[in-house]
Amino acid sequence: MRERYLGRKKGAVSQLLARLKEFAPADKPRAGQAVNGLKAFIEASLAAALERRAGDAGGSASAWRDHSLPPSELPVGRLHLIADIQRRIEDIFLQLGYEIAVGPEIELEDYNFTKLNIPEHHPARDEQDTFFLEGHDDRVLRTHTSPMQVRYMLEHKPPLKIISPGKAFRKDDPDATHSPCFHQVEGLLVERGIRFSHLKGTLEAFCRSFFGPDIVLRFRPGYFPFTEPSAEVDISCFMCRSGQGAIQAGDCRVCKGSGWLEILGSGMVHPRVLGNCGIDPEVYSGFAFGLGIERVAMIKYGVPDLRLLYENDLRLLGQFG
Repeated sequence: MRERYLGRKKGAVSQLLARLKEFAPADKPRAGQAVNGLKAFIEASLAAALERRAGDAGGSASAWRDHSLPPSELPVGRLHLIADIQRRIEDIFLQLGYEIAVGPEIELEDYNFTKLNIPEHHPARDEQDTFFLEGHDDRVLRTHTSPMQVRYMLEHKPPLKIISPGKAFRKDDPDATHSPCFHQVEGLLVERGIRFSHLKGTLEAFCRSFFGPDIVLRFRPGYFPFTEPSAEVDISCFMCRSGQGAIQAGDCRVCKGSGWLEILGSGMVHPRVLGNCGIDPEVYSGFAFGLGIERVAMIKYGVPDLRLLYENDLRLLGQFG
């Protein structure tokens, strides 16, 4: 508006002032007074408008901003805690020479169960535990990321060295430690002469890189249909250091006083699984392991309830990434 009426060349008032020479000498003073009065009226009106705008914006006229312009300061986003931990796990195994293999979330029952040595009568295949797709009796929402190991072994020849991160689904009621949708990272290595000691060394390298160099691993006997022998793996509590740190084990809220934290499951790949995937178990051997990303997040950062990771509360998520 200021440019339209008061502009030096094309403004309406400037053009009127330029036309004063067309008036008779006797009329010029009165015409000039009228134009100057118009100019003063416009300047006062513009100033009042700016003051009103400034009042609406809660500041002075000099601080007024054009809110139709794009914002000059945008909040910077960050990775979700789950995505951040997944990338950190991937980075560690990439440095160890592993490849990342990603598979479909809708999986064949044959790959999700049968070829992993989970027979038809196994409880995991019950409809109370697994999401079966209506109209497709042979398809399920994968209950773990292990089917990608089957797919990779069917499509590639040893040596194989992969991790497979992604979502998995089970019919669990949401509570502090369970969710119908969760995230896993599975690992697989198949080669000639692979022994349990290779598995132990790999997991020690990962845990010390992720949790700290002073971590100690503890292997406990376990059972998984697709590995034999199988082991549950605990790490020494990085918070109280099994009672040796500044926090005594009995007072530690992370390990609840035990000094140990259950972190993952592992074992040597069952010979039957290798045979189901066309790999001769007499020639090749391998190991596999799997860990839950939410479980790692809860342990490392002391998150007390898994559901907090999905509620999008920026007071929690804003602390990470």
